[in-house]
Amino acid sequence: MWLLASKNMIFFFPINMLLFLQLVFHWCILEVNSSSYRESLVPRLRLSYQDLLSSNRTHLFAGLHGFLDFRVMFVDEYHDRLFIGGKDALYSLALDKSNTEVKEIIWTSPDVQREECVLKGKDPVTECANYVRLLQPFNKTHLLTCGTSAYQPVCSFVYVGHRGEHMFQMDVKNTEDGRGKCPYEPSKLFASTFVGGELYSGLTADFLGRDPLIFRSMGTRSTMRTETDQRLLHDPKFVAAHLIPDNADRDNDKVYFFFTEKAAESEGKKHAIFSRVGRVCANDAGGQRVLVNKWSTFIKARLVCSVPGPDGVDTYFDELEDIFLLRTRDERNPDIYALFSSVSNVFQGYAVCVYRMVDVREAFNGPFAHKEGPDYQWTAYEGKVPYPRPGVCPSKITNQPYPQYGRTKDYPDDVLHFARSHPLMYHPIYPVYRQPLLVKTNIPYKLKQIVIDRVDAEDGQYDVMFIGTDAGSVLKVIALRKGNSVEMEELVLEELQVFKSSTPITSMEISVKRQMLFIGSPSAVAVVKLHQCENYGNACAECCLARDPYCAWDGVSCTRYMSSSKRRFRRQDIRNGNPVHQCLGQNPNAEDLDDVEEKLVYVAESNSTFLECIPKSPQANAKWYVQKSPNEIKEEVKTDERIVRTEHGLLFRKVQKLDEGTYHCKTQEHGFAQTVTKIHLDVIAGEQLEELRNREDDDAGGKSPCVSHPRLSSSAHNRLWFKDIMQLIGYSNLHHVEEYCEKVWCNDKQRKKYKQIASKHKASTEVIKKEKMKPGRNRTPRHAIAA
Repeated sequence: MWLLASKNMIFFFPINMLLFLQLVFHWCILEVNSSSYRESLVPRLRLSYQDLLSSNRTHLFAGLHGFLDFRVMFVDEYHDRLFIGGKDALYSLALDKSNTEVKEIIWTSPDVQREECVLKGKDPVTECANYVRLLQPFNKTHLLTCGTSAYQPVCSFVYVGHRGEHMFQMDVKNTEDGRGKCPYEPSKLFASTFVGGELYSGLTADFLGRDPLIFRSMGTRSTMRTETDQRLLHDPKFVAAHLIPDNADRDNDKVYFFFTEKAAESEGKKHAIFSRVGRVCANDAGGQRVLVNKWSTFIKARLVCSVPGPDGVDTYFDELEDIFLLRTRDERNPDIYALFSSVSNVFQGYAVCVYRMVDVREAFNGPFAHKEGPDYQWTAYEGKVPYPRPGVCPSKITNQPYPQYGRTKDYPDDVLHFARSHPLMYHPIYPVYRQPLLVKTNIPYKLKQIVIDRVDAEDGQYDVMFIGTDAGSVLKVIALRKGNSVEMEELVLEELQVFKSSTPITSMEISVKRQMLFIGSPSAVAVVKLHQCENYGNACAECCLARDPYCAWDGVSCTRYMSSSKRRFRRQDIRNGNPVHQCLGQNPNAEDLDDVEEKLVYVAESNSTFLECIPKSPQANAKWYVQKSPNEIKEEVKTDERIVRTEHGLLFRKVQKLDEGTYHCKTQEHGFAQTVTKIHLDVIAGEQLEELRNREDDDAGGKSPCVSHPRLSSSAHNRLWFKDIMQLIGYSNLHHVEEYCEKVWCNDKQRKKYKQIASKHKASTEVIKKEKMKPGRNRTPRHAIAA
């Protein structure tokens, strides 16, 4: 028990309650700390689905039959093709124009298999079909593809031809068993990679989903799998698989698997979930007497992504959502970007951590985790580790001074027994600077996918993160280090609503060569350009404020920044976004951008009205100023219960005559200000309007004064009404009054009638002009007098 004393009362809490309170306290600290950079999480630009379509930044493919039911895609830059797998079908599309040149292969499950699937209790519509789950390049002319085939996985090969050809053919009758290569369930997560003619897969390889394993198949060597032991894999969720070489010796190549599982070493937490990275040697052949056809080099370590807190209490993000390997010039040392979520019941949060291979290898070369018995704690193994060290590949190193251990079958039995009983490393793997690059808590959507592009900018390199959500949107984010400290500044450059509905994004691939993002959802696949610099604005300051590494001001417009460009005049400031310094002489001041079109708004006294002003950038703050007459200075609008400032503009609950004037909406961002909206509010006095209404009721019997212009009608009623309105408002803005009256009082049918009358009037006027131009015609035609 734990005791808490106050002045008048004493409280007792059990130990688990204390831990809960500590977690809540730390979550509060996390929320307070996050509020300091909450503003930076607001996107610089928010583009809707329609915005992306109208600007030609995206196009979608939803299948040839109305619904794609997307499962997997493969971006093949060698063939310039995008290959897509869905329900009972595969598609091949051009990379640059993914909605044209479409080829389709229909690949359904046999009727017998579908019937068996239904008899086993599966849904005939959503489960008992052939969902394509695997698309991997087999060689330069063929793809390996596998599908669930009504819970009886099958694989086949697709002929795609040589480079420059557009072939897409498959013999649907020539299939092979897909067990161990493709999951049974259409939605079950799994990971795979194709290396040297062999397929490495992490999945559950049985109908009931109770046999998780890492499996090697195809190729010339015998199949390999993990032993059935919860110490090796305990209810894992596989996320990614990649081959990462250790050095120039290809015998040291290892395949890394990233997954989450129930953690055996979590003290006092029965169902704790930890994220892992596990690895196997590509040349592992299993043991001779022990671990026959089983992995003898499998070891794993914990991936830690946490926010440091007070008193050493960290907030952990343990659920691995996605992995992206950012390849560098050194193929042995890619940067590993990982997207995590929290599994706490206290709060929902997401974090992005980046890891270096040097830290991964250090953990695998460190001590093994060991536990003497059920009542003992996990410690570092301090006994003698057998040679060759478990987890080491048979290579030139193990063959010194003579080739004694040229393959894993030559390893002594004590090495294999140790590998079986000690698969876990004691030291976890920490991210760079031991903290996340990005943290998001209590947001209205879930973060599901991540890809990275390393971009050259004027002041260095930046890793641009594209993060897919379950709401059909993509966040474009960069993280900046503040000076020499470890603190990060997160900048959301854009929020792109890629899909019309809130469909979850289930897959993302990036083409750096084409500067495109390929995004998969259950309903469609979208292709989106990584950048569109002109969207940020037409001024140097707006381009600079965007802080987008892709974009720079070239002296004329906001365009793509090219590090190899010979143009000297470039303005870009990613770290500070300071337009005053970068755009000297390039219209950084508000007065240079105040020339906006003035709108007219007419409102009757004592009525309500709304003046709209939505800043282009959600990061900008808007302020309202009013100018009562052209000779007076602008004053900031004072708000109260009658005049309310909202996120989208200025609301007048009850307009008074003194509110009349020109209203300027100015936005300010990083010291840069500009006028974005200018509205002249004209207030019609209540006495004049009431007098006009009474007169109209007497003359017209309460008819609606819609049709119009006195020149377009012979009605005395309409001429009288229009004359009175013009007396109230003034004759100087005749065309504005016509537009205003039409919008307010005319319904669609009356508006069409108005256009027809206007068209006839224009035709009549042309006839009159021609008649007048004829010689001897001095008399005005009779129909012109009526007009």
